[in-house]
Amino acid sequence: MLMDLEGLAKEIQREPWAKGVSVEKDFWVLLMEWIDKHVLSEFIKRLVSQVDEIVDIDPDLSEPQILERATRYMVEFLGAHSASVRIYDPQTEQMLSYGSYPSKEEIRETFIPFDDSIAGEVVKTRLPYLAPDLSREKLYYNRSAINAKDFQSLMAIPLEIQRFSPRDRDTVGVIQIYYAEKNRAFGPLEIQAANIMAKRLSFVIARKKILSMYRIDEKKEMIVRHIFQKVGSRGGVKMAEVFNQVVPELADIVDLQSCTLFSVTEDLDRIILQAGFPEHGYHSVGKVLPVSSEPVFELLLNLREYSGESVYEAVTPFYISVVDPQRSGLISNNLKRFAALHNINSILYVPLGYDGEVTHFMAIDAVDKRQRYRDDEIDIFLFMGRELMKAQKMERLDDALHDFKNPAIATAGFARRLKEIVRKDELEQSKEQVRKYVDILFEETSRLQELAMSIYRVGNEQAVNLTEVLKRRFEINREAIKEQLKQNVTLKEGPYDSDIRVMCYAVHVERVFDNLLNNATKAIPLKGGMLAVRTYADGDWACAEISNTGQISEHDRMKILEGEGEGRGLYITYRIIRLLKGKIEIRTGKGTTTFVVSFPIQRP
Repeated sequence: MLMDLEGLAKEIQREPWAKGVSVEKDFWVLLMEWIDKHVLSEFIKRLVSQVDEIVDIDPDLSEPQILERATRYMVEFLGAHSASVRIYDPQTEQMLSYGSYPSKEEIRETFIPFDDSIAGEVVKTRLPYLAPDLSREKLYYNRSAINAKDFQSLMAIPLEIQRFSPRDRDTVGVIQIYYAEKNRAFGPLEIQAANIMAKRLSFVIARKKILSMYRIDEKKEMIVRHIFQKVGSRGGVKMAEVFNQVVPELADIVDLQSCTLFSVTEDLDRIILQAGFPEHGYHSVGKVLPVSSEPVFELLLNLREYSGESVYEAVTPFYISVVDPQRSGLISNNLKRFAALHNINSILYVPLGYDGEVTHFMAIDAVDKRQRYRDDEIDIFLFMGRELMKAQKMERLDDALHDFKNPAIATAGFARRLKEIVRKDELEQSKEQVRKYVDILFEETSRLQELAMSIYRVGNEQAVNLTEVLKRRFEINREAIKEQLKQNVTLKEGPYDSDIRVMCYAVHVERVFDNLLNNATKAIPLKGGMLAVRTYADGDWACAEISNTGQISEHDRMKILEGEGEGRGLYITYRIIRLLKGKIEIRTGKGTTTFVVSFPIQRP
């Protein structure tokens, strides 16, 4: 294998320690041949065997289990004392404990600083870090382990796992290999061997991710299949039933140990436990809790703002992850006691709803010692949440179709009776009956109107006065605010441009204004605020402004402008504006948000 044995022999002879050695002329070449044949070949054989052991680790194991098994192989091969893995967590900007051999996760610190640490230095440089004497190492602060004489030196090797999609991120970390010897000399060969094993370990984690992505796609198909099966069943779709069928099948890919589904009352005052997994766990289906009992509930329902910054929770627009219930400020003392009683170590909350309104949420408990759910695990929960809301919409549609039957039958029946009275010319002598039938028809057609309020006849395209449409929809919205008993909302109109016209179907502009006014009203904080409208001409554009108290995030603003805003109403609005060759702009001020919609102006 060593190609230039004579050259290597000459190199050795130049070493100071070899110059005084009296040997035969061919000794060094024969020594090189013997090392090549008996030492290096055996070393490579052992190294390849150990690498194969790492590559063959079962990808169905959890990531900490994979890392624990791989570090065991590394410790045994390198003759080390122990090893541990730290992964960089960009959310907390700290190094996260993620497995060790021998396993001591229960006594290891969950986080260590990224800066001023050996692990952080390796992640920054992507190079090995050698510490022959930890007692003199400034970047190593766990003095208790050194004092206990468990180990005295350290070799830290970078661990890198490439991302698989643009939404994902590279995983970077460090494998720290500890040795009992003090002032240990680390040879280039063992450093290279450790690097090779770390790279093969990243291959195992990558294979696990690929397998996980495949299984997640399978589970997504399974979720959709369950919903369509329920659609085709005689009983129709029931959200809780879909939950109970889907959740158990997710347990094998996301290490799901406990999951609950809550519904929220319309007044946002109480939550009701609708379903739970496992079926005979610690869940009390039907239990009612006040929203005010838990800060995290109020945060989920946008009834309070989150201004904290803690390593014990992660708050995003799509979920809230509490990684340590006992230390998080979002968890009440009652829930902390409940979590301690049932050994709950982290909770993931996923809000569910549409048009910006949260009607349900899921709580996923982890009873093992873990820091947070992975991105791919959260993705499957978010997907399940979206599909559950589709089931909820179908359930409501089922209810509406069921409710259509009786008023439709009643309307047709009483209409026939009235027609018979008119046919017989008996209106005068049947006044009481006619009055009764008209009252019933009014009540039943009103019910039908409520059930079918989204069914329109578009009508004809015409030059529509934009100001008059906005004024009418603003007046309707004023009545809606009264009906919803929304308090402390100040309404402001104008100034208006009284004669700006747009060529369109009237119902299209009405739907745009209805959706924007509805969203603006909902966005006003509970303590109250302002809702204002005005119109004006800007060159060749007819413009309408709708402003409200309340701040929109830059992330949400960009999603709406790109046509990807949350909620059906914003999707409809964006689609109609594009259909009418208009444009939408969102301006943010100090505590206010203004939507500006503009359409090509229709000149006389």
